[in-house]
Amino acid sequence: MDESGDRFEDRKRTINLLGREFSMPQSRRMRIVIGVLLVILGCFGFLPILGFWMIPLGLLILSYEFPTVRRWRRRTEVWWAERRGRRRARARQPGDQTNGM
Repeated sequence: MDESGDRFEDRKRTINLLGREFSMPQSRRMRIVIGVLLVILGCFGFLPILGFWMIPLGLLILSYEFPTVRRWRRRTEVWWAERRGRRRARARQPGDQTNGM
């Protein structure tokens, strides 16, 4: 049982974002601190250097630690995929010549 726990802790934490892989700190506490700081400082996005882009990034990091945030992330991913699918389907409405004609 100890070995499986060790393997779990040795597993590298990464985030896949826009086709790139970023590694996260091994410490759970550090990941939580980074995620919370990104969300809080992102609220001051109107100030120089800080930006509103920090909020979704912080939530993404926190989604690896908390099931509630993970569910929000998954729902957003599904919503975004459905939205893109509907948009692409509208682009292929009748009158579209991509059907091999």
